[in-house]
Amino acid sequence: MKIDSWLLEVLACPNCGGRLEPDEAAAELVCTGTCHYAYPVRDDIPVLLVDEARTPAP
Repeated sequence: MKIDSWLLEVLACPNCGGRLEPDEAAAELVCTGTCHYAYPVRDDIPVLLVDEARTPAP
């Protein structure tokens, strides 16, 4: 997964506006805000759609 650091600085969670952190092992961007959604990264392109996000386990 190759995402430039400058891009990570400007991306935000579309659900809650929180910062996104990369999870290399899962190929996801994980929200560090209130929702903790995990957004997939496909072919090095973040898919920032709430409908595509994996919700955290309770």
